Amino acid sequence: MISGYATYDSYDAMYAAVGTGVLTVYSIFVLAILVLTLIAMWKIFVKAGKPGWACLIPFYSQYCLFDIAWGSGWLFLLTFVPCVNFVIMIILNLKLAKAFGKGTGFGIGLVFLPTIFTLILGLSKDEYIGPQ
Repeated sequence: MISGYATYDSYDAMYAAVGTGVLTVYSIFVLAILVLTLIAMWKIFVKAGKPGWACLIPFYSQYCLFDIAWGSGWLFLLTFVPCVNFVIMIILNLKLAKAFGKGTGFGIGLVFLPTIFTLILGLSKDEYIGPQ
């Protein structure tokens, strides 16, 4: 080994392998959550009388979600206004819960734990009542 030159150690390979393993496990975990959320959103859309595939199209899915919760899909344009979008999305989750007969507590759950409460809403036997 010549002093002053960087050498390749076995430790570098080990750290690279561990990093790759962690990244792979994390990616699989995130992909599983994404698939579960898409299944739940598909079920929510079907319960509300919308086509299930609509949850896959970016802006159209927001339009349909606002139509389900508010009764007017065009209100999704408010999400493009800075600072207003934060408040509108909270109100959307509260209205979405009420549109399926759930209370304010469930709407708060949709705000803070969206994947879990979306799964509950999509896979439960609750029926769509309509915008409140």
